[in-house]
Amino acid sequence: MHRNIAEAQAVVPDQPRIIVVTGIMAAGKSTIAHLLAQRFARGVHIEADVLQRMIVSGGVWVGEPGEPAGEAAQQLRLRLKHMCLLGRSFFEAGYTVVLDDIIIGDRWQHLQEELHGLPFSLVVLAPRVDVVAQHRDLSRAKDPQGYAWATYLDHELRATMSGIGLWIDTSEQTPDETVEQLLRNL
Repeated sequence: MHRNIAEAQAVVPDQPRIIVVTGIMAAGKSTIAHLLAQRFARGVHIEADVLQRMIVSGGVWVGEPGEPAGEAAQQLRLRLKHMCLLGRSFFEAGYTVVLDDIIIGDRWQHLQEELHGLPFSLVVLAPRVDVVAQHRDLSRAKDPQGYAWATYLDHELRATMSGIGLWIDTSEQTPDETVEQLLRNL
């Protein structure tokens, strides 16, 4: 635990950097990324889902578990590109940038292409699926695809991203504990 609140929320005075936070849906990416960005003297959080919601007409969200195709795949690629463009712009202006999105499979290669020439770290939030489902009610009737999606993404994440980046099992951690661990290990 933290010795005191002021120490726990101390700002990290550091050189600008880019940190990519990934994990399955409902793993806490946005929460962790936002808290992490706040810990830097000049921090920015760029959330890919916000960029997806900018498409106000013609937006296509991926419907069922599996590799997206067609328009859904094109929009995912476009949002990754724009997330990285924004990240690059803020980084070049002297900010530490925390990007968050689901990065698995080919998206890892795409991320590397978009951030080519920039130093970045990858953080993989890897809570157990049962913990994610419990915290986000993914098994309830209101989101019948949620648990199937979480299970699919967890399998794909572990199959395609194993050994890449800093992996943290956040199943038994609070968001603040996860941020502390990240700051110690980045």
